Formats: sequence, structure tokens, C-alpha cells
Amino acid sequence: MNVVITGASQGIGRSIAERFAEAGANLYLVSRHMDKQMAWQQETMKKFNCAITSFNADLSVKQEVLTCGEAILEACEEIDILVNNAGNFVPGSVYNEPDGYLEQMIETNLYSAYHLTRKLLPRMMKRKRGHIFNMCSIAALKAYPAGGSYSISKYALEGFSKNLREEMKPFGIKVTSVHPGATFTKSWEGFVERERIMEVKDISDMIFAASSLSPTACVEDIIVRPQLGDL
Repeated sequence: MNVVITGASQGIGRSIAERFAEAGANLYLVSRHMDKQMAWQQETMKKFNCAITSFNADLSVKQEVLTCGEAILEACEEIDILVNNAGNFVPGSVYNEPDGYLEQMIETNLYSAYHLTRKLLPRMMKRKRGHIFNMCSIAALKAYPAGGSYSISKYALEGFSKNLREEMKPFGIKVTSVHPGATFTKSWEGFVERERIMEVKDISDMIFAASSLSPTACVEDIIVRPQLGDL
């Protein structure tokens, strides 16, 4: 099994990588700073006896996405799973956030998934098999204060995901929108008690489970919230 994961150097992306590594998958990991995670990659390969190939790329830049996509296709003959996890969060409100926030959020949270998916899809379509996960967020389902351009970008990613799901049905390719609520990563440290929100493993376990179903079943949406509700 060959799995491509973006935003894989930390947080949810790293947890997803570890979950598939545990299952013996060959991993193709992308982030801006994968070269700074070589010790973790070596440790993961040794622990789970899996193969990891990593790529440095700023996926908010179209040309870097396309170059990275070419490198993945050269390194990986068959792609079974693509997890579009790369993204960024900047709080703000539509009426007063600095100029350029919308472009920044769209380029990182939407265009990265759009361009990489388009680059890798032809090979998946030829095989008539595969599974694409798009990390959409609870922010793609319900507007909230200070969501601003981030929430707009996630709504757009959800639209992309839904449209892609319909297009890929004849090709046997599954598409799943993932909507995590507050999940404990470094960005939450010092702001909330760890027990109040979810663990990254909660999300990676759900993605792995959805990927393990028979070819005739597709989990279209994964919605996971903290037990006590959203913050």
C-alpha cells in the first residue's frame, strides 16, 4: 500500500503517517520542513519496518506543488491513498482581517489539495482504484467568530471534495471529507487543557478505519468533535 500525506511533519499529519506505517504502508510524505524530521523518519522506518520517501515543498505555491507531484509520480508507481492534510490557520474576521488573508488561506488550504490531486489523479484513474482524504475541518460545516478567511477556505475545500466525490465514482476512487473539531497539537499548548480536546490519534484512527473498508463502501464524511463539544 502506497500512501501520500501532505503536511506530514507534525500534528495530525504525522499521526496519520505513523498509523499507516504501523500497517506496513510505504509512505510518501510532504511538508515544507520534512528535512528537519529525518530522525523521526528513521525511527519510524525502524520501528514499523516500512519505507518512507519525503519531499520538501511549500504547497501554497503552485509550481512547488506540481514539481512535488512529478517527484512523487517518479518515486511511486501506484498510489493507493492521498491525504490532503496540508493547511494553515490564521484567525480573523472578514470585516477587519488584514488584506491578503483570503489569498493566503485559499492558496494553502484549497489550492494545495486541488493542484496535487489533479497531478496524481490520472494514475489513480487509470487503475480505477484509490482513496482521497481532504482535511476540511469543522470550520467547513458551521461558521464561527474569528473564522474569517480560514473558514471560507475550508468551506471551499469541502465543495472541492464533494464535487470530486461525484466525479470519481465511475473510476472506483473514493473521496472522504474529514472534519475534525479541536485537536491537541502544538498550537493549542498553553491555551486549553489537553483533556478538553481530542488527540491527533483520534483523527488518524478514523482515517485508517475508513480506508480499510471494502471497495463497495465509502465513508463520505468523517465528523469528529470533542466529547464536551466545540470550543
